[in-house]
Formats: sequence, C-alpha cells, structure tokens
Amino acid sequence: MKKVIFITLLFFLIISCEKSAVKIADSEKSHQKELIQTFLNDWHLAASQTNYANYFDKMAENSVFIGTDASEIWSKSQFENYSKPHFDKGKAWDFKALERNIYLNDAGNFAWFDENLQTNRGTFRGSGVLEKIDENWTLHHYVLSVPIPNDDMKAVVKITHKNDSIFQLKFK
Repeated sequence: MKKVIFITLLFFLIISCEKSAVKIADSEKSHQKELIQTFLNDWHLAASQTNYANYFDKMAENSVFIGTDASEIWSKSQFENYSKPHFDKGKAWDFKALERNIYLNDAGNFAWFDENLQTNRGTFRGSGVLEKIDENWTLHHYVLSVPIPNDDMKAVVKITHKNDSIFQLKFK
C-alpha cells in the first residue's frame, strides 16, 4: 500500500512540475510579442513590396486565409494561386497596422492576434493564429474583414442582399 501511495504522489509531483516548467516568464512573453510584431509587420511589408517568397514563406503549409468575400476561404496553395498574378504584376496589397493586440498561451508557443489596418480602401481588420515551431513563428490562420459602422449596416445589407442570398443557396 505504501508503494502505491508513493508512486501516486510521485506521479502527481512529476505532472505538477511538468506544467509549471511549461510556463514562460512575463519578460519572455514580452519578447515573443515583439518578435510577433516584427513578424506580422514583415509579412505585410512583403506584400507591399510584392515579395512573393517572403510573404508565403511565413505561412504554414496547412494555413488558411479568409478574405473579405464570403467565398474566400483559401488553403495556402489556393491563396498562392489567387495572389501570384498580383505579385507578378507588382501590385499586391499594402496593409499597415494601426494597432495590434497579441495574446500568448502560457507556454509561449501559440499566439493569436487582432489588428486594425490602414489600406488603400480604408480601415480593414485582420486576425490570426500563429504557432512557434522551433524558434520561428508561422502563420496558420488569417481573417481579413471590413469593419462596418453600425449606423451604416442597413445600407450595406441592402447592397449585399442579392449576392448574399445567392451565396447562401450553396448551403441549402
């Protein structure tokens, strides 16, 4: 019986040590957030400079990019196919972060963020999910959206109603 109690206590001690060892210090979280800021700024910069390799190398092979149109839910390869002609013509997009919030898990290897972006079409919003693999951050999921002021929503719904109705037919 003593052996069972000892093994049980040892098991719980190992598990509790493992969990506490996974947490990173606040200073390391701050450092990782700075790295993520740079990563995302460089990602947006690569698009504005039409640097196809630098842009898409930051995205995981299984990443997803969700655009502003309801039909734009793209795998990395689909998004590359859509984007390549724009990059080749030297006319991709130019997004600059106006503000960004970054959140990290306790282990410091998983992050999510939201950002307001200055674009040539006005303010857009982005949000995404990153994973730290070895020492490098990789983008797994990005959602681009256009914020609509509540006072303008009725007018926007009126404009988009026809196309939205057609889009929703696919799901019936």
